[in-house]
Amino acid sequence: MRQRLRVAAYAVCVRDDRVLLARSPAPGGTHEWVLPGGGMEHGEDPLDTVVRELDEETGYRVEVTGLLGIDSSRRSLRREGLRGPVDHHGVRIVYEARIVGGELRNEVNGSTDLAAWHDLDAVEGLTRVRLVDVALGLWRERPLNGRVHVPER
Repeated sequence: MRQRLRVAAYAVCVRDDRVLLARSPAPGGTHEWVLPGGGMEHGEDPLDTVVRELDEETGYRVEVTGLLGIDSSRRSLRREGLRGPVDHHGVRIVYEARIVGGELRNEVNGSTDLAAWHDLDAVEGLTRVRLVDVALGLWRERPLNGRVHVPER
C-alpha cells in the first residue's frame, strides 16, 4: 500500500461569537463545512500557508495570533486503477488568527465554494468535517500539549 503524508495549516477566526468557515464539496454531491486553510507547498512555512490559504478561500487578510495545536489523522483511502489504496496520514497545524483586512468573498475555482460566518452555538448543527470540532476544542480549551480528543463521527 502506498503511503502519503499531507501537512496543512488552518486558522480559527472568531469574531463576535461567530466562527469563519468555508464550504467544500463532499462525497455524493453534498457539501460540508471546513476550517479555512489547506496544504503546505514544498518549502513553504506553515504560518505563510495559513495566511495564503485564508486569503484564497475567504478574501480576508489575517494576522496569526497564536498556535493552538496539532491534529493528526490516518486512514486508508481506496483508489481505483493500478495504484491501489493509499495509507493517508494528515498532519494539521491549527492556528488562531484575527482579520486585519480584506473583504469576505467566495473562492473561485478552488477547493471551497463559499465562505461564511457561523454562530458558535450553531456549529454543532452543521454538516462539517471533524477538524472543525478539533480546532474549536483547541480554541476553547487551549491545552498545554496542543491536543484535544474528538471522537470520530
